[in-house]
Amino acid sequence: MHITVNQSIYIHFLKVGSITNSSVLQIGSTGSMQTLSQLYNTGGYSTAAEQATAAGEASESLVPLSPF
Repeated sequence: MHITVNQSIYIHFLKVGSITNSSVLQIGSTGSMQTLSQLYNTGGYSTAAEQATAAGEASESLVPLSPF
């Protein structure tokens, strides 16, 4: 079964707060999605970042959490 969808979408203003890893911004319909991943060096870094170190115990929380 083949379905054809014709759309006309007019966007006068679109504000996107952020797009993070594995985010999808879709406008309209699609039968299949092509994945796209882009990595940008916007800071102009030329060396790798130093290894992260543990800040404390795994059970330690930076924000006090209530049980309810």
